[in-house]
Amino acid sequence: MMTTHVKPDTLTDANRQARTDLAAAYRLIHRLGMDDSIYTHISVRLPGTHDRFLINPYGMRFEEVTASNLVTVDIEGNVTDDPLGLGINPAGFTIHSAIHMARPDVACVLHTHTVAGVAVSSLKCGLLPLNQWSLQFAGRVAYHDFEGIALDLDERSRLIKDLGDKNVLVLRNHGLLTCGRSVAEAFKLMHNLERSCKAQLAIQASGAEINTVSDNIARHTAEQYAKFSDRIETEGRPDSEWAAFKRMLDKSDPDYVN
Repeated sequence: MMTTHVKPDTLTDANRQARTDLAAAYRLIHRLGMDDSIYTHISVRLPGTHDRFLINPYGMRFEEVTASNLVTVDIEGNVTDDPLGLGINPAGFTIHSAIHMARPDVACVLHTHTVAGVAVSSLKCGLLPLNQWSLQFAGRVAYHDFEGIALDLDERSRLIKDLGDKNVLVLRNHGLLTCGRSVAEAFKLMHNLERSCKAQLAIQASGAEINTVSDNIARHTAEQYAKFSDRIETEGRPDSEWAAFKRMLDKSDPDYVN
């Protein structure tokens, strides 16, 4: 049973950055039309901890999320900071706690239910390597079969087994999930994954003959994407794309940092 008692996190620079980036991801998912009413969720591991993460207050639209109204919860389901007293989505807890518990390399987990993502998740073929966007994921996508709404904590072990060491998970008949070493990485993966799904559906709907890419080129392209991400996440190279997205928010949604 989840309990709630307010104990604000110490706002170190790392904590403040995590909160700001997570709030930015929520606003961007909304602006790009990838949210689903008050459902789906994005979480980030609380800096300096191994067992706590930040997630959205249940019932708030993504466009309402700010750096200060995020909820802190541990992997046992204990809410330690809930500024609005709204609690969290139980299904969100099941999915996010599973990954934060098992994958210390993952800082952020992002889950969506978009029309394109749900459609591709419902196809037997899953995501196909058809173009530059989707080639990023060649050989790097895991699949987890649908078990109903994710309210059973017992599902966590199966979800983690299916995810393995990958950072992209297609939840069959359900939606999409990405993991990142940062909020920025998880968001950018989802941005390209969503576009890959839209492009695939458009290609399949055209009925025209598909120009395929060789396995060697597919692997090469995926590795190019991975090396580019590594330079940002491990070598400290500037992340120009994430900075550009945040500049957009500074103009359209400046209150996300509040």
